[in-house]
Amino acid sequence: MADKMISAAESRQRIEAFRNIMDRENPDWEMALILGKINQFYLTGTMQDGFLCVEREGKAVLWVRRSVERAKDESPLENIEAMGSYRQASGHYKSLPKRLYLDKEIVSLSVMERLQKAFAFESWGGVDRQLLKIRSVKSSREREIMTRSGRLHKELFEQRIPPLLREGMDEREFTIRVFQEMMDLGYHGVSRFNMFQTEMMAGQIGFGENSCYPSYFNGPGGNKGQHAAVPLWGETNRKLAKGDMVFTDIAFGVDGYHTDQTMTYLFKGELPSQARTYHDYCVELRDKAAARLKPGEIPSLLYADILEEIAAHAPAGFAECFMGHPGNQVKFLGHGVGLHIDEYPVIAKGFDEPLEENMIIALEPKCAIPGVGTVGVEDTFAVGAGGGECLTGGGTGMIKL
Repeated sequence: MADKMISAAESRQRIEAFRNIMDRENPDWEMALILGKINQFYLTGTMQDGFLCVEREGKAVLWVRRSVERAKDESPLENIEAMGSYRQASGHYKSLPKRLYLDKEIVSLSVMERLQKAFAFESWGGVDRQLLKIRSVKSSREREIMTRSGRLHKELFEQRIPPLLREGMDEREFTIRVFQEMMDLGYHGVSRFNMFQTEMMAGQIGFGENSCYPSYFNGPGGNKGQHAAVPLWGETNRKLAKGDMVFTDIAFGVDGYHTDQTMTYLFKGELPSQARTYHDYCVELRDKAAARLKPGEIPSLLYADILEEIAAHAPAGFAECFMGHPGNQVKFLGHGVGLHIDEYPVIAKGFDEPLEENMIIALEPKCAIPGVGTVGVEDTFAVGAGGGECLTGGGTGMIKL
């Protein structure tokens, strides 16, 4: 029998929290089908081919096409049932609601059509935001896992990566060696994102100016990748040379939970004075923002205040490349972290609900300097009464080799 990731009490508590937030925000709801594997895992402790049906009045049932045996081995949920089809599962219920709630970010149109045939609903609503909100406040067990991830993350950047860098290696070789070190430390082997069609091996890694190359990825850094079909990691034509800056934005993770961190290495050289000034100012912004990661703080106000700080006090030219290459900038300062690397809340405009204790947030003020590369810093913090508690080290974000 596998060790269960969550207890029966935790599963019940999380499902009840989901019911409560649905009662508050969607008072008409009667039934929700949760198909996303990460959301299933959070609520039940397993991720299978199937869906979790949560009724407003009634039991939560995990309907599994494959594998029921594994689901029962991993999950503490009492009600786990086999199904051959959606119609078979829907036939279990005496009455079906006219409006069904789904995690819409996951459900494709073809799956929606099959569900509509089986459950005969007339309209639908979403549960994505509600699930992200209840996932955002971490339990003591989740916090312990992420603290462990942060400790290993720090070891990766400060002890494991520096010896890997050698003159003449290309980005692909470096990324492979980094990934090997991550696995050796206990990395769970995958970087998961909530953002649609986002995939990544180890993270964004780039030598010099490559770390500014435009990317579809919603982040301040960049990379060229191997090919237009695999624009993710490891350009083979870019060799490491003396004086290069090596940008490594990597999410580490254990037991499904991530931490997010960025480190820049100076390979046998010095940063241009402008880049050093910009980097140091990014570290200053991180520390100012981290001090305000307290319960009750409003993310949108924190973001607005940082922008005002930049407008009033930033070094000349800083604002034009803050949070991305000019023309490819992103409009946030940080983001929640957990089972996904990009979670609720975001330190950005529009996020007006106050922070809560034990939310975990990555702060990443960065500058993408044309012709040089991306500088700046990223660390993962837990929201607390005294401000953000750094889980990943909280250093200068730069190591000279």
